[in-house]
Amino acid sequence: MSDNIPTNPTVLRILLADDHSFIREGLKGLIGKQSDMEVVGEANDGQEAVSKAAEYLPDIVVMDVTMPRMSGMQATKQIKKAHPRIKVLGLSMHEDSSYLRGLLEAGASGYVLKRSAPQELIQALRSVAEGNTYLDPAVAARAATVFISKTPLRGEVAGAALSERENAVIRLVALGYTNREIAERIDLSVKTAETYRARAMEKLGFSTRADLVRHAAVLGWFGEN
Repeated sequence: MSDNIPTNPTVLRILLADDHSFIREGLKGLIGKQSDMEVVGEANDGQEAVSKAAEYLPDIVVMDVTMPRMSGMQATKQIKKAHPRIKVLGLSMHEDSSYLRGLLEAGASGYVLKRSAPQELIQALRSVAEGNTYLDPAVAARAATVFISKTPLRGEVAGAALSERENAVIRLVALGYTNREIAERIDLSVKTAETYRARAMEKLGFSTRADLVRHAAVLGWFGEN
């Protein structure tokens, strides 16, 4: 066990759980290029993920949703029950919101699709490490209701404080549009779109896109044309 004690507390210690070795190798290569991250262990299935999490006590477990012997949802639930400090980031080929909902209800802090760009995973890892909930933009709109909590958000009653432009920009952000796409859609420069986005997020009291998605779901934006 002494070999598994972290030597650098500023580096994120990550456990990879996926039943495909080529996926793990690709993730190791990607994470290995980051100066603030390292892979401390690997697991072939859900049961091994639970035991390796107990052995290595990583900061984050990157968890495949569907694995033999024990699913990613079951493994996540067991890991979070035994080690609440460990964060779990789901990594899946499934875009169905039922997989997302199941993993988040089990205690995961985020969900990224395997088909997404590599930088999406790196961004998700850093966001989850900071205590945020991260949702892949490709499934955000479809699964927005997963993020509706029982307690109101600070910004849920602040929408009226937004200007017309800020409101237009922030709605498009919630729907998954990039700053460049927003700028083209409502005839702004990218810099101006970024300014409206930052100003709206500040007015609403949000620091993450997950907060914004919850806000959008509460207000019914995803059901509008």
